[in-house]
Amino acid sequence: MCARPISVDDRDGWIAVCDLDRLKLEGIVRVAGRDLLVIWNEGHVVVCERACPHEQADLALGQVTAGRLHCPRHAASFDLRDGAITAGWPSAPLRLHPVRITGGQIWIEARELF
Repeated sequence: MCARPISVDDRDGWIAVCDLDRLKLEGIVRVAGRDLLVIWNEGHVVVCERACPHEQADLALGQVTAGRLHCPRHAASFDLRDGAITAGWPSAPLRLHPVRITGGQIWIEARELF
């Protein structure tokens, strides 16, 4: 789990949530104090909700393969480019959050959290 947000850039409302090098080693990390995951996916950083929108399973226990996050509770998966769920599942898409990388830190937009 990454530490609680380590700093906030008050100038534009972004919060640093995780070290990029750590994410590359671990693949999926939880953000302390938030129900969010930070995922290393094929050379890109993705930040998404931790709970599956279908059955509320903990997606931190899921697997990432071929650009998709697989839910540990059911056979559905989510496209990490847009959050779309596998065709045929009656569920909303997975919510993704804006992300940027600065100085080796992964930042998310604070206003997206509320």
